[in-house]
Amino acid sequence: MHAWPASEVPALPGKGRDLQIHDTATQGKITLDPGPVARIYVCGITPYDATHIGHAATYNAFDLVQRVWLDTKRQVHYVQNVTDVDDPLLERALRDGHDWTELAERETALFREDMTALRILPPQQYIGAVEAIPGIVPLVERLRDAGAAYELDGDVYFSVESDPHFGGVSNLDAEAMRLLSAERGGDPERPGKKNPLDPMLWMAARPGEPSWDGASLGPGRPGWHIECVAIALDHLGMGFDIQGGGSDLAFPHHEMGASHAQVLTGEFPMAKAYVHAGMVALNGEKMSKSKGNLVFVSALRRAGVDPAAIRLALLSHHYRDDWEWTDAVLAEAEARLARWRAAVSRPDGLPADALVEEVRAALADDLDAPAALAAVDRWVAAQNAADGDDTTAPGLVSRTVDALLGVAL
Repeated sequence: MHAWPASEVPALPGKGRDLQIHDTATQGKITLDPGPVARIYVCGITPYDATHIGHAATYNAFDLVQRVWLDTKRQVHYVQNVTDVDDPLLERALRDGHDWTELAERETALFREDMTALRILPPQQYIGAVEAIPGIVPLVERLRDAGAAYELDGDVYFSVESDPHFGGVSNLDAEAMRLLSAERGGDPERPGKKNPLDPMLWMAARPGEPSWDGASLGPGRPGWHIECVAIALDHLGMGFDIQGGGSDLAFPHHEMGASHAQVLTGEFPMAKAYVHAGMVALNGEKMSKSKGNLVFVSALRRAGVDPAAIRLALLSHHYRDDWEWTDAVLAEAEARLARWRAAVSRPDGLPADALVEEVRAALADDLDAPAALAAVDRWVAAQNAADGDDTTAPGLVSRTVDALLGVAL
């Protein structure tokens, strides 16, 4: 599966700062020192509907991670999946009378268009669950053969008790885990499971649903968590720098995935940092497909909204915060974009070297995009209030905003 085209990232003078970022597992900020190649895995979409602002906020956050690392003169190895077979996708296709593969392809294509418009840097590997199945089956067999998985009426479940580190990603107690498991795709009430939290690794073929050759597992399809584990281990290996996604993925998805990988390899941890973006609300409720309260990026683009303004709206909130999308948020972003473009359109201006370092410092401190925007706002206000004679300043500001914030002025 192919990703989307990359926008050019301008080079800035000097060198950026190492990233300090909040790690869900340790519940505090850690400084990452990735070495010459930084490795990141971000969980992708289940393509049964268009990209909404909540998706965009998450991928924008991890785009900032890439940009901070690139500014330190590192290479970035970024991997993302597409869950192109899963219950929600099959249910939506059945409800609307569509072929599930066509639905997945159409919505994945629209996601690519939205990411391109928002200037989100693409992953080096963009892997669908279906294409990963040949690599998933042997992992499930290994877990079963090692006694870390068991069969139940043809399905194969992972035993969470096989990983002594289980629970260390989300830091939740058993009752909270059980409630979230039921809410987020698990089946804690199923009779016969060794532990209510045990997640499915391989679902035996169901009538009327797609299935694949599972070798000794029998026909079926993979569970959600093992999909990402297979892709991450194949392309990044253990101990990669960041496992990222929305905060609703900390449990069960990232918790279970870490346990799968740790039992498979005998190594710990799967990722050096587990990084989670906040949720976006509309009309007081978390934006989600199940609630139907979605603002789609493609719809905003069709309505003539500049993607740069959408991106500035996302950047105006700290990535870990939960926040609400409103017309006022977008209007403020559009006004900011107009001010910034007017300021850099002048032939000269006030020196901007200090601004470059302010933006670098803000983003290196747990991706503090609002502080970075405030720094640019201050330069713009001063630029509009005084005459300057630095003919390089407007161009340097433009390149800084482009390279570090992904906004083209």
